[in-house]
Amino acid sequence: MSAVSLENITKTYNKGRVLAADAVSFEVAEAELFGLIGPDGAGKTTIFRILTTLLLPDKGSAYVQGTDVTKDYQTIRNKIGYMPGRFSLYQDLTVEENLNFFATLFGTSITANYDLIKDIYEQIKPFGSRRAGKLSGGMKQKLALCCALIHKPEVLFLDEPTTGVDAVSRKEFWEMLKKLKQQGISILVSTPYMDEAGLCERIALIQDGRIMKVDTPGEIIRSYPVRLYAARAANIYQLLNDLRKHELVDSAFPFGEYLHLTLKNDKNDGIEVLQQYAAAKGHADAEVKLIAPTIEDSFIRLMREKNGPEKPGLNK
Repeated sequence: MSAVSLENITKTYNKGRVLAADAVSFEVAEAELFGLIGPDGAGKTTIFRILTTLLLPDKGSAYVQGTDVTKDYQTIRNKIGYMPGRFSLYQDLTVEENLNFFATLFGTSITANYDLIKDIYEQIKPFGSRRAGKLSGGMKQKLALCCALIHKPEVLFLDEPTTGVDAVSRKEFWEMLKKLKQQGISILVSTPYMDEAGLCERIALIQDGRIMKVDTPGEIIRSYPVRLYAARAANIYQLLNDLRKHELVDSAFPFGEYLHLTLKNDKNDGIEVLQQYAAAKGHADAEVKLIAPTIEDSFIRLMREKNGPEKPGLNK
């Protein structure tokens, strides 16, 4: 039995005019750390709300620990922990008061499941008398995770838990998730950060409410079908415009200080072709090299395949 299972889940808003989830299907195995990866507006929160029984789907079926989300919501709510994207605890209550409140809701106590939350709780314990609203972003994150774990859930849903959190706190948070997984908890986490995709065992890439691919991060990268180049020059914006006009360039996108490019009918002389073309366009300082693709490169390519090369902003 899968920890989480969705089959053709569809959800619309505004009387059917906005499609938030389009026949979404995937499974999360027992004790798996699974990531739902996509930008804002991709449909991640809608899927999480359906799985946590806060929304009903228009079509399709979904199960958490074998229980139908539309038929037995109370059973599911007792089995899961949920951490929404926005900090939703009581900001006027202290850290201790929030923890005790949520423990009481589930008929338990902080001490009853102390082993599960110990590593996280010890970090926020010195701030036990501080109001939740006065905590830093990282401490709010840890408190919310403690409250989601206080009743020892079988499945943990984390909707964009690291959004707006500093890099150090993000790293600490993912270390916590790895330890929780080792204790047998199934974890489904959503994030818009492509660099976090590699921290999951398997991921589902989602855009416009539709799942584009489900696989391990490594396999998604390995399946990138063409060679990928990186290029840069002093006037990188002009270089981007020039390269997009080259008849052999299939795609060109900015990635930090570099441009990432793919070619049509690519041959072994791709670097030389691009270098010569850039120089002819006045970019004498242009640097071109062959690179390994990332999850973000894979995501963009899948998005182009779905939308077509004529999609504005994707292949100008």
